[in-house]
Amino acid sequence: MASNGSQKPTPPETSDVLETHNANLKEYTEETTTGEIIKPAISNAGEKVKYKLVTFTIDDPGNPKNWSKAFKWWCTLVIAVMCFIVAFSSSVITAGIDGVQREFDVSRSVALLSITLFVIGFGIGPMAFAPLSEVLGRKIIYVSTLGVSIILIIPCALAKNIETLLVCRALCGIAMSAPMTLVGGSLADLWKNEERGVPMAVFSAAPFLGPAIGPLVGGYLYMSHGWRWLYWIQLILAGAVYLLLAITVPETYAPKILTNRAKKLRKVTGDDLHVTEDEIERRPFVETLTVFVARPFQLLFGELIVFLISVYMSVLYGLLYMFFIAYPIVYREGKGWAPGVTGLMFIPMAVGVVLSAACSPLINKQYLTIHAKFKGNPPPEMRLIPMMWACFLIPVGLFIFAWSSYPHVHWAGPMMGGFSVGFGFIFLYNSANNYLVDTYQSQAASALAAKTFLRSFWGAVTVLFTSHMYHRMGYQWASCFLAFLALACCAIPFLFYFFGPRIRKHSKFATDGPTGLADIEKNAH
Repeated sequence: MASNGSQKPTPPETSDVLETHNANLKEYTEETTTGEIIKPAISNAGEKVKYKLVTFTIDDPGNPKNWSKAFKWWCTLVIAVMCFIVAFSSSVITAGIDGVQREFDVSRSVALLSITLFVIGFGIGPMAFAPLSEVLGRKIIYVSTLGVSIILIIPCALAKNIETLLVCRALCGIAMSAPMTLVGGSLADLWKNEERGVPMAVFSAAPFLGPAIGPLVGGYLYMSHGWRWLYWIQLILAGAVYLLLAITVPETYAPKILTNRAKKLRKVTGDDLHVTEDEIERRPFVETLTVFVARPFQLLFGELIVFLISVYMSVLYGLLYMFFIAYPIVYREGKGWAPGVTGLMFIPMAVGVVLSAACSPLINKQYLTIHAKFKGNPPPEMRLIPMMWACFLIPVGLFIFAWSSYPHVHWAGPMMGGFSVGFGFIFLYNSANNYLVDTYQSQAASALAAKTFLRSFWGAVTVLFTSHMYHRMGYQWASCFLAFLALACCAIPFLFYFFGPRIRKHSKFATDGPTGLADIEKNAH
């Protein structure tokens, strides 16, 4: 085959699967001195060709993992702040539900749909956006979805009827869902496995810190300016981070970066053999999209690890949104407090989140020791160690919240129960994210999308029944029910720590590595 560009090589006949998982991962994960890997193949025309798979060169500045730590941290923080604002937007409106009720003359259940539909959007969007990011790259999804969500906030703030508010909130939730799903993939793009612990903890704090701060800010803003300003504050914050993201954060997805490099090489050299694995194994776009959109569902319902981790994270996410309803019930109904003061009770939960995130360097230090012990190839189950003790903080906090929630008991009791829950959230969420990313490296975004899909639907539903549950079961037994549910979930990290390697051995998508206790012990010596 001539390399002057006069005749383009056709994809090999065996290219019937478009999955990074089945592709030559070395092209994306290894740096070469020449910047290419030779791949002999037979074209559809029956000709022998030698494709030049474009790779990163040694210490390539174009490789996101080789960017300076300062710049990688900047990208991480911008994306984490974006996630914080998305999570903040889901909860800041809780303080103004009464105002929506009165202005539009609707029931509380209908007004609460402004939260429910937004959170449901969190579950719908990732099932398309995560796979799309693996086809089109991360940045275009970030910029386009966040831009659309900013536009949709405006009609929410100006809504003249409840229908406008609910429709725009649902669409806004879908658009804002992308950052919550893609961040795990972005961090995998930027950081090596042994470096990812602290950045992942920073991201993991955002989905819990945002909802904890939202009611605090929303309570006072609602009392001083009304419920519409709960939307204007979202617009201001989202607009600011959008500019930072669009201007300062480049593409981080290696396949997309290398595909762009291959296109440039073909144009400059006239050699059409410069390609990436994705290009020579590419199906038509619609077929490609169909395959990738199905991927999160395949992982959720076909992979035990993804399913049970998603169930556990759904329980935690549901608890978080239940607190939005439970705190006002305990403090506003039980103690007769104002919305602003009630919002202050979320501070210990936020402090717990921040403190647990601050502990991440210690957790990462422990992981680096394990990483060295396994000679740079630790099994993903080592990520579960913090999860195995932190899981008990959630039921402990819930039991404290339950039995100190009597109206005559001091207000500090339920508040400190929130601290224990907040402190445990990050250890669990961070471990779960790292475990999924390490286990399904090439499918990280889709695995996280599957988790987000399930947890968002559960979180959305809890908003609707929490009030009824607390009023029918009573403050104490409603919270105890949640505590026992969280306690039952504590078995999940132990299950995967001891049996995860065997489960991965039979997985279509899980990464290679030690697959049994004997293999793990052998690798550790």
